Parts: sequence; C-alpha cells; structure tokens
Amino acid sequence: MFLYNLTLQPGGSVSQAVYGDFSGGKQHEVVVARGKSLELLRPDEQGRVQSVCSVEAFGAVRQLARFRLHGTEKDLLACGSDSGRVSVLEYDADRAQFVKLHQETFGKSGCRRIVPGQMVATDPKGRACMLGALEKQKMVYVFNRDSSARVTISSPLEAHKSNTLCFDLCAVDNGFDNPIFAAIELDHAEVDADPTGAAARAAQKQLVYYELDLGLNHVTRQWADPVDNGANMVLAVPGGGDGPSGVIVCAENFVIYKHKGHADVRAVIPRREDLPPERGCLIVAGALHRQKGLFFFILQSEYGDLYKVSLVYDANDTVSEMRILYFDTIPTCISLCVFKNGHLFAASEFGNHAFYSFAGIGDEDNDVMSSSAQLTETDGGFEPVFFRPRPLKNLALLDEMESLCPVTAMKVENLHNEDTKQVYALCGRGHRSSLRVLRPGLSVAELARSPLPGTPTGVWTVRKSVDEAEDKYIVVSFTNGTLVLAVGDTVGEVSNSGLNNGVQTLLVQLLSDGSMLQVHAGGLRHVRTDGRLSEWAAPGRKRVSKVAANAAQVVVAMSGGELVYFELDTLGTLAEVERRDLAGDVAALDMPPLAEGSKRAAFLAVGAYDSTVRLFSLDPNQMFAPVATQAVPALPESVCLFPFQASANAPPTLFLNVGLANGVLLRAEVDPNSGDLSDPRTRFLGTRAPQLSRVVVRGRPALMALSARPWCGYSWQGRFQLAPLSYDALDAIAPFASGQCAEGIVATAGDELRILTLERLGEAFNSTTTPLPYTPRAMCHHPKHKTLVVVAADYRAPTAERRTQLRKEAVGGGGAEAAPMDTDGADGGADGGAAELLADDQLGEPRVEAGKWASCVRVLTSDGEETYTAALDEGEAALCACVVKFAGREEGTLLAVGTTTGLQWSPRRCAGGHVRLYRFADEGKQLELLHKTEVGGVVGAVCAFQGKLLVGVDSSLRLYDMGKKKLLRKCENRAIPSFVKTLHVQGERVYVGDAQESFHYVLYRAAENQLHVFADDLTPRYVTAAEYLDYDTLAGGDKFGNLFVLRLPAEMSGSVDEDPTGGSGAPGEGKLNGAPNKLECATMFHVGDVVTAVQRAELQPGGTQSLLYATVGGSLMAATPFERREEVDFFSHLEMHMRTAASPLLGNDHLQFRSKFAPVKDVIDGDLCEMYASLGPEKQRAIAEQLEATVGEVLKRLEARRELIV
Repeated sequence: MFLYNLTLQPGGSVSQAVYGDFSGGKQHEVVVARGKSLELLRPDEQGRVQSVCSVEAFGAVRQLARFRLHGTEKDLLACGSDSGRVSVLEYDADRAQFVKLHQETFGKSGCRRIVPGQMVATDPKGRACMLGALEKQKMVYVFNRDSSARVTISSPLEAHKSNTLCFDLCAVDNGFDNPIFAAIELDHAEVDADPTGAAARAAQKQLVYYELDLGLNHVTRQWADPVDNGANMVLAVPGGGDGPSGVIVCAENFVIYKHKGHADVRAVIPRREDLPPERGCLIVAGALHRQKGLFFFILQSEYGDLYKVSLVYDANDTVSEMRILYFDTIPTCISLCVFKNGHLFAASEFGNHAFYSFAGIGDEDNDVMSSSAQLTETDGGFEPVFFRPRPLKNLALLDEMESLCPVTAMKVENLHNEDTKQVYALCGRGHRSSLRVLRPGLSVAELARSPLPGTPTGVWTVRKSVDEAEDKYIVVSFTNGTLVLAVGDTVGEVSNSGLNNGVQTLLVQLLSDGSMLQVHAGGLRHVRTDGRLSEWAAPGRKRVSKVAANAAQVVVAMSGGELVYFELDTLGTLAEVERRDLAGDVAALDMPPLAEGSKRAAFLAVGAYDSTVRLFSLDPNQMFAPVATQAVPALPESVCLFPFQASANAPPTLFLNVGLANGVLLRAEVDPNSGDLSDPRTRFLGTRAPQLSRVVVRGRPALMALSARPWCGYSWQGRFQLAPLSYDALDAIAPFASGQCAEGIVATAGDELRILTLERLGEAFNSTTTPLPYTPRAMCHHPKHKTLVVVAADYRAPTAERRTQLRKEAVGGGGAEAAPMDTDGADGGADGGAAELLADDQLGEPRVEAGKWASCVRVLTSDGEETYTAALDEGEAALCACVVKFAGREEGTLLAVGTTTGLQWSPRRCAGGHVRLYRFADEGKQLELLHKTEVGGVVGAVCAFQGKLLVGVDSSLRLYDMGKKKLLRKCENRAIPSFVKTLHVQGERVYVGDAQESFHYVLYRAAENQLHVFADDLTPRYVTAAEYLDYDTLAGGDKFGNLFVLRLPAEMSGSVDEDPTGGSGAPGEGKLNGAPNKLECATMFHVGDVVTAVQRAELQPGGTQSLLYATVGGSLMAATPFERREEVDFFSHLEMHMRTAASPLLGNDHLQFRSKFAPVKDVIDGDLCEMYASLGPEKQRAIAEQLEATVGEVLKRLEARRELIV
C-alpha cells in the first residue's frame, strides 16, 4: 500500500502572531505561525483579513521576532525552530514567497529545554537578537550586512547560566546605546540540593539585564533585581527619546514597571467582581502601540479581559504613575497585534480569530481604572479594584478568520443529498464550541438580490470610462429586449443610455475611447461619448449568432459561419477590416482582452460544431490565418482566452479554456508568438456545459465557469487554482465594481439579479456554524432520518441553570460587598437584567468547584438546527455515543450514550459509569430515555455489534443485550492493557484501539459466547483516532502526530478464521506476553499535529476513496492510495528531488521531520511535491528532465492527484 498525503485545508490554530511591514511600501501585515507553517496576512480595504502567502516549514515554529535593519524599508523575521538553527527570513513580494536570507546552526534539533529557540528577542534598532532556552542557555547574534547589502549573522555570543530557568525574554529599547535584553529567571541550584523543600519555598525570581557590548563583542550580566514569583511576562517600554525605557513585568494580580536605577512602580490588575478571592489574575498576551508622542500597552488576562496600560513620566524619564484601565473583553488570545492604523488582530486560543478596529482608546472618566498612585496596602495585601464585564465599547469587530481548532470529531456524509458530500466537524472548546458543516468550495457573500421582469439571457457591466474603477451601467438581456440599470447609490432603470432596449443583446463592450458597443442579432450599435450613434446591419437575411470583442477589436460570427472583423480606428470609428467564411456555423467565439500597451489582440478562438477549436491570427498581415487546432471530445459550448498572471509583476500567460457539452473544462497553454497549443488539461465541472466568463479577483483577471455550480479559476500563491463556489447555480455573470463594492460579481439566476463577492481565496472548504454549549466529545447520525446527535461535556463548567445564575451574579453585583467599586457607569450601563443579553465572549466561561462536570445530548438537523437537548445530571460526563438496533426488539434504532460520573483523568478514576439508552421520536428529532445501566467504570467507547451493544469500560470489553429495565451483560474480555479508546466491527471481528497499546483484534464466537484477543501490535501507540479499512487493516493516529496503517498478514488472518478455538490458542502461545499474532505496519507518516478524527470516504462523485483525517490544530488532510506502480515511482522520485530543490525554510531535514518517531514508510508527501509549482523555471526544468517529463506534464500530474480528492 502506497499513499499520497495532501493537506486540503491548513490548520487554523495560531501559536504566535507578529505585526510589521514585511512587503515594504508601508503595508500593515501580520505573520502568523501555525505550528509547522508560516502565513502572511494582510487586511484589505473592506477590513477583511486576506492570506497573502502560506508556506510549510516542515518543522515546529517555536518563536518569531521581527526586526528592521537600520536604513531599510521592510521588516525581516528571526525564527527559532526545532531545527537547532536560527533563521532570518524575508518576504519577497515579487515572487510571493518567504526567502531564507541566513541560517546559523547553534544546537541539537528538537524542542529541548536546554536548546535555545524557545524565546527570541530582537533589538528595536535591528542590531542583534537573543535566543533563549527554557533552562541554562542563551545566545546573542549580531546582525550585519556584507558588501552586497545581504544580511549576515555573527558567531554566537554565549550568555549561559547553569541551574537557571527562563520564563520570558524581551529586548530593552534604549536607543542606539549597547543592546540590552531583559529576562525573567529563577535560579534553582539550591533547590536541587535541598531535600527538605525549604530552598524551593524561598526561591526568588529575578529580572536580569544582559548587555551586548558592540565594541568588545561580548555579553555581560549587567543587572539583576528580584520580582514577584508570579511574574510570567516581560514587555519592553519605548525608549531612546520616545519613552522612559525599561520594562513592564506582568505578574499574578500586578503589573510592575522596572528599570535599572529606577524604583518599582506597581499597580494592581482590575479583576472581575464575581472572581473568587483565592483565584489570581494572570496576563497571557500583550502588545505595544506607539506613535509620535504617545504609547500604551494592550494586555489581556486569562479570562479574556483587555487592559490599557499607560505610564506617566517626566522629562527626565522618571515614571511617576502607572495606570491600568479596563478596556474591553474578547476571547482569550495567544497573541495580540496592534496596528498603527488603528486595528487589533486577536489570535484566539481556540475558535475563530478576530480583527477589530478601535472605536475609542478608553479615555472616558467613568471607565474602571487602577493606578499606582492609588495603591492601598492592607493586612491582607493590596486592595483590589473591581469591574463588571460589559459589551464591546472601545473595539468594533470587522472580520473573523475561521478556525476549526481543535477538531474533536468528524463525519463525512451526504445528509443534504447534494452533489458532493459534507464534512461535519465538532470544533472548539467550552462555550466557543461549534458544529461546522463544511462544503468544498469558496465562500460567497450575497450583497443584493433583486427580481427581474423575465428570465435573462445575459448580463454585462460597463464602466464610466477605461480609467474609471466603478461601473456605470448593468445591462441585462432578455429574449425580447434589454434592460439598462444605472449604478449609483442605488441601482435603477434608465432609458437614455443610447443602447437599443427593444432587441436581445448578445454583448455590451466598453471601447478604449470611452464609447459603448452593443451587439445584437441584427448587427452592431456604436454609442459614442458625445451621444452619436453608428449602426452596422447584418447583410441580407443573415443574423449575428456569436460575438467576441475587447476594447479595440470586434469579431462577429453570422449564421452560415461567416466571420467579420472590425477594428476601432484613430477617429473613433468601428471600421470593417476583413471577412472570412468558415463554411460551417460557429459554436463559440472569443478573443483575449487587450494587454497593457498593445493595440490589438493576437489571436481569435473559434469553436465549431465538428468538435474542434481553432485559433486564428488577428495580425493585419495574416488576418484569419489558422495557427492551431485542438480536437475536443464533445461540442465546445464556450471558449475563453484567459491571460493568467501568477503574481503582480509576472508577465501574463495566455490559456485557451473550452467548456464542453459533457461538462468538462479543457485548458491549454497558448504560445504567445506562434499560437501553438500545449499542455492540454481537462477537469469535469458538472452536468451542465460550462459557460466561461472573465472577472476580476484581487485586482487580477480570473476565470468563471458556470456549470451545475459556479467555479472560479484564479491566481493563488503563484499557481492557477480552480475551485467551486459554495453557491447556487448561476446562468450568466459579469465583473462589478461600485462605491459600496470595490470588487464584486453581478450574476443572474432564474429571474433574479444578484450581486456577489468572494470572501476569501485559497480555502478548500466553507462552513456554516452551529454553536454548542460545551466541548463536543462525539457524534453520530440517524441512518434514516439523517439527524445528528452530538454529546458534549466540560469539566468544572456550570449546568444551564447554574450558568444563568452565575451570569446574573457576574453583572448584578454579586461581589460588591467584598470591596468598593465605582458603579457610576463603570459597567457601561449593564445591570442585572442586561446580563443575559451579554455574549459569552464578554462574560467568559464561569467556573464551578473541582470535580463537577456539565454535559448534554443534543439532536440537530443536517442544517444544524437544534430540535432537542437532554441535560445530564450534574457531575455526569457524556464521552461517547452510537446508534444501535437490538436483534429481536421492536424499538428500532436506538441511541446509546456512554457517561461517567465524577470523572478524573489523571490519575483516571470515577464514581461510576453508565450507558443511557434513548429512543428516537418525531422522525428522529426527539429523544426518550428508556433506561440507564450502571457499568462501574469510565465508558470510553460504544459500538453496535450483531444486534447487541459493545461497550469499552476502562480496560474491559463487554457485550450487552437489551433488557426491559437495563442492559444485560452477555460476555466480557479483560485483556485490553490500558483503556478502550475506539471500537470498530466487521463480521465476527472487533477492532479495539487502546489508549496506550495500539490496536487489538478480537474475535467473537457466538457458540461459546466469548471474546478472544487474537492479534495485537508490537509497538505501543497512543491511539487518538481509528478507522476500519478492510477485514485485516486499520488506520489510526496517535497523540504524537503520526498517521499509520496496521495490517494482519493474510496467512495469519486465514489461520484465525479456521481456528476452532476462536483465535485463543493455547495459553502459552502468546508472543511477548500478548496475543499469538502480531500486526504489521503497512504505512507510517508523521503529520506534525495530533490526529483526532479519521474516516474513509470520497468527497466528490467519481473521486477516489481516501483516508480523510482532521487534527487538533484544525487542519483537514487526505491520504489517497495509488493505483499504479508507475505513479508511485514518479511521485517518489519527484519527492526525492524536491527534498533538495525546496529544502525546508527553517533548516529542518524533510525526511527527518516525516520520520520523527518512526521511519516514514510508503507515504509520499504531497505538500512537498506541490511546492514544485513555486520553484523557479530553471529548477522546474531540471527536475522535469530527471523525471523524463516536461514541466507541464509534472504540473498536470500534481493537479490530477488533488482533483481526485476535491
């Protein structure tokens, strides 16, 4: 078995975000680290965050830090990773890629506690950086430039200190003085030597300054001062004339300003009224906003509350006061980035990431504020300052970036009876949990919809002039007339446009001199800028059947196959230039738009009824001379000459696109000089013949193909990408731009006119979201009624009734008597009655006492609409569920839910376990509890098996039948080593996934009523997900990020089936204290993220059945099997060459990464192979020659592999 692994949708989780100008030109951008990849994000004019570039690093990105060399105009990145190297990266806007400028090896690979790279801090002036490890080691590198202005790195300067833990690191801003780095450290030398624990209790954290002497080229430990033992974060304060310099230290309940030679300035962090006194408040994320004459910090606590921290200082840079203002509350974040233009990017810990604009900076008098000048010390400590959460006041949400992190369960089913299957994913944690219904395709936002007086035949837009960005008219054609709509603040019909409203329009085109051309069956109408009209009538009884035009040229095809060519002359007149009779009717016609600086297009594409597409020259010296012919397998219904531009500065490449009557799109490259066609590629789009049109996406030409559903072909990170739109079928389409919509699409569907816009490019799926109250644990669906059942549970979460009570107390003054608080408007006008109106993101997730669980069972329709919710008893956690049909019973399909009471995972223990049995009612929309059976342990998995129910209880596998008042235990096997995590069945076999000891194959003999373990694995694998492939084969994922396939050898499988003892054998025949037979590893592949769900399925009709799996980081991936050995050899050699040609960005070894825990076996990395398209032309040709293929053939094979999946 050989598999081809491919990422369908990258993970949405963010481990760090860094703000800067990485492209140059004063852009506002963010680089995010997504575990093992880097992505550059940039907000557009509408405030939507768009992905500009994404690259796989094939390694763990541990830390990012931006810096700018003095005198340059763009920011660079210093990256710490698990490669044991420090990397300096630059974003090349021309190539739309991250480029490795320099790389220096300093230690061993892997994420080790004594290997630097976990923390990276760069000097604000871009002169040096410090890399710190969690323990002992710190290294400083000096940045320089050589004679060619390329970045170089000096040899490392060591600043090691044994027996020292480092909690955080930053660079102090002290202008152009020697660079200084600040670290929060803890010396544990005496702790290790003291067995009594007294030294551990007396251990004290310190704030340490390290100075880099640029003259002497060495690092010294300049200053150390004790800080609170709760200190966890340090942020640099602007200096060098912009501020007092120094750092602020974030500790539990306090923020402290510290600097060498300066007294500490301390202020308490405002805390919620309902927060228990024993619980502290920690800062988890922070960002600095600075502009001329002003700076402040935005900090966030672990509860999601934002604070604005500002300093009051004098001309001598002496800080006299620190003020901490409650700012707003948003979901808890990993990173915060404050933009210079007044925006905030919040990379959430779980769920969607958010992009906000500042509506205020929190300078109102009634806002809750804590000041160091008002700090009051009492016998019990410093007096706290309280506030009440409120709706957003200083921030306004502009956009959300969808993230599936973490995916806890996944199902691929076609519950909507659509053309393609849907992916149902359970995502999130706590109150930010959700059910996502994913459909392949780009998401579309519908801006407007308006009825039309009939069914249109076409739609076009006309701009005010060639140089204008906005459209003037929308022209809609009907069989008996034409409707002209003027575009302004509103869209309305006009009659003075100059166009003929009484005929069916075939084409409307804006010409280069600002005049309009209307083509109809009777001829041409030329509307000049001064209002004069020119008409050209078709000769005799001939009628115009097809037309193609650009800003200077027009070609009409008349009945009978005669072509007439017109060209716009210098006087603004459309003059007839040439005619040609093709001796056959024309089925489709098109010419490319005018290239910048050219007077005419070079080629004309003509589709004929003899199933050919021909290219003719439009050169005046060789007018209508045939240059190329492409035979097609079906009638060409539509043709489009589309100039594809890989990047903003790349020259366009002309492609011939043909929509065939059988629903196939054919695409071939056109030689710009000779017109020869090469590298033809095909793709099935739907049951309708694709109708092709040109639109504009992100300022570049894009191709729209309207089939059974719309498709869009656009430039994405240097390559052409064709993706479906998740929208209804459309009949006609045209580009659209107005003051309210800078870049959109106007389309017709039936008798409606719609204005649409594409929300984000590069996404393989779009989703609809249904919120869930708790973390989802499992789901199943009713096979007949197709309703979904989701079980969810959270530790220390309140039940629904308790949650309502706590929410009222949070705003209703439940803690007012504990300490004074300014209630005059401090809560933004919220009272007890308004508490229920506040979103969970503003109130956070209330916590209850330890040992409590809140859980529920929800029934939802396939659209995500809730029809029933069953709340479980307090302390009872639902962990698994399945549908089961018991043999000989009249109840039909039932729902079994495994629950555990008083669950504690580490160490694992509980007060009891139960299996709840429910009956479906009201066509699967309601549940009725039949009975609840005590099982006496943690229920990890349930599964239907031969008319009975298999239940995994701790390390036991039990088989139950249904009784009147409870389930009846029929048999049990206690040979599972650790904990039953997954269950799958086929025939008489049961496939058990153990939480620590891989898979166990169990055979059930009905005659003996016994379960026998007949096969297991030699390697201990911590199974997190599993899927049945065939009678002898299972696929699974483990908690270390590996995807593997295990198989029972065929000869062993046959002997087990023939064994009359049921596979038990003699007691002494087990191998290595295990089963008598051992599984073999068929494939092994390190994904780099924990696999949480896996399923065998195909996403589209006619696609290849693949192994689809999701990860905790929110990525969706697929592993497809190869059918031919020749394909395996080709992609194996391509992967081998790509390991050298496209070495990982951060210095990792690709083969080592994919073999992190076990050698990679029989899996080809499709993500690495697809990077072939981003290589330079010379490298592409060199690799293609080694593969004995052309560049086009390699790209075609890569596209074909992806198209097999989605």
